[in-house]
Amino acid sequence: MLIFAAIVAIFVYGMIAAMLGTILPDLSDRFHLTPAQNGTIAFAQALGLIIASVGVGPLLDTEGKKVGLILGLAFIAVALFALPRSQGFRRILVLLFLLGVGGGIVVTGANALVSDVSEAHRGTALNLVNLFFGLGGLTTPFLSANLFARNWVRLCYTIASLTVVTLAIQAVTKMPAPTSAARFVLGDAAPVLGRPLLFMLGLFLFLYVSCEVGMWNWLPRHLIAQGVPESRALNILSLGFALGLLIGRVGVSPILIRVQPITVTLAASIAMAVTTFFVLQTTRPSTAFALVFIAGLSMAPVFPTTLAIVGDAFPRMTGTAIGFVITCGWIGLAVSSRIIGAIAGGDPLRLKKALLVIPISSVLMVGLNLTILSALR
Repeated sequence: MLIFAAIVAIFVYGMIAAMLGTILPDLSDRFHLTPAQNGTIAFAQALGLIIASVGVGPLLDTEGKKVGLILGLAFIAVALFALPRSQGFRRILVLLFLLGVGGGIVVTGANALVSDVSEAHRGTALNLVNLFFGLGGLTTPFLSANLFARNWVRLCYTIASLTVVTLAIQAVTKMPAPTSAARFVLGDAAPVLGRPLLFMLGLFLFLYVSCEVGMWNWLPRHLIAQGVPESRALNILSLGFALGLLIGRVGVSPILIRVQPITVTLAASIAMAVTTFFVLQTTRPSTAFALVFIAGLSMAPVFPTTLAIVGDAFPRMTGTAIGFVITCGWIGLAVSSRIIGAIAGGDPLRLKKALLVIPISSVLMVGLNLTILSALR
């Protein structure tokens, strides 16, 4: 039941992770938003993710995962029910910020829960549970393109309703007691937050999330700018990138039983650098689909496997350590979105140049991965 509760929470988070990229073309048309404003919206969501992740770790360690998951899902539901009634750019900023806060709490709480209940095979368990993130990410653009005829209002209400059901599941699930003392003591966190390894892992996830969320948020707009029809672009995101994430996490789980997690992240980083570069070099939908799928396979193991490394390295105050590393990832989302939006400016055709941030970040991940490998040895 604990794993099921984590699965449905991660599934909801996957749906909202793909939300902005899915509805951004329609929002841009309706409110006449520029790529720079798109970047600001993505930044607002990232800021919510950052604030939530940095603050929720102590809450999870002292009050338990259930409190965090219920709180995060409540924020998500409120944001999605209110978004269709937005009146303009500023209201969208506020609601995407709230959506980010909820998402940050949920992803940290769900991964910390799995890390606690699956200590013996942490990497395998985290990848298997997080494959439902890929499934959620596949579902959102697929529903929008094929069932809702790009009706983003109906999409918001559907995901909001599913979030309420997921909240109810967390409420009735009995979860483990808090892993820390009755109150959070900063002195207890000092040995965790003072280790260089934690900062290296945080920087690694900073670069990775810059890449993954860059794909979620900007890929459809880039493909549309290259002449790909909107429905085809959304299907490339869902049946290409999201499906690649899903299949990749299924495939890597048995590998992690025999191979060290840090070796898996190194191989994935190299593959990311190659595939994301070539994704930006094609204008043919069929070629883009194949390359985006392979990019999804490459990215699939990085996030959950990095969290497994954190869980193994920091068995005490795991929620705080995971929250810190995930927070670094959301900072990557905020920074990359601002950079991509600024480079693109008001011209969607410049997104191709702006999205080179993704393969460049992947190359940096390779070097950092080798440094982490040396530190672990």
